[in-house]
Amino acid sequence: MNEPRSSEGTTRRLPVLDKSPQDPQDPYDSDDPHEPQGPPDAGPGPAPTTRGGRFWSARRVPAALVALPLLVLAGALLYDVAAVRADRPALRARRELARQLAERPLDDTWVLVGAGVAAALGLWLVVLAVTPGMRHVLPMRRTHPDVRAGLHRGAAALVLRDRAMEVAGVQSVRVHAGRRKADVHAVSHFRDLDDVRADLDAVLGDAIRGLGLARPPALSVRVRRLGRKG
Repeated sequence: MNEPRSSEGTTRRLPVLDKSPQDPQDPYDSDDPHEPQGPPDAGPGPAPTTRGGRFWSARRVPAALVALPLLVLAGALLYDVAAVRADRPALRARRELARQLAERPLDDTWVLVGAGVAAALGLWLVVLAVTPGMRHVLPMRRTHPDVRAGLHRGAAALVLRDRAMEVAGVQSVRVHAGRRKADVHAVSHFRDLDDVRADLDAVLGDAIRGLGLARPPALSVRVRRLGRKG
């Protein structure tokens, strides 16, 4: 038995299958021409794909930025309450804050600034809570309901760039892959620009469909001639 050579020049021994004598109960090993000689027809093809939603970010950095000040303030307030219960004076910062809140009117500049900052932070947290984030990951089609996959936008742009460089007449390519649109800027050093653009549309359209994205981005191709120096 010949041993095929791998790409590294080494040999790899193929597994040996010992075929046992014909089993009369196996309908596929029978010599009767009226009996089936192969496995039954396979069922339908792969399950239909479903569109996957975007990935939700864990928001670890915003959560840490919010939790850390709240933890410090809660600890200081708990210590101050315990100190007051033990017949000790309250913290100077809490007394000063209470005095400022009691004396300053609502239309004071610092009160308005503090309210604006608090409202902006609250609006920012609400936006983070209702938006998925993970803009750098493009969701892919789901062939199985329990499996989700995503493709990094940088990897998608690299694939499109490599496919665009295979087109004749293309000297350099710059690709920006977004969630809704893929912008391709190519520089051609020979061939007609319309022919290069038509080839890029065809090649990159197939490449985008081959990425398997749940929502393939729209393709925008721009081709220009490299300007002469001097």
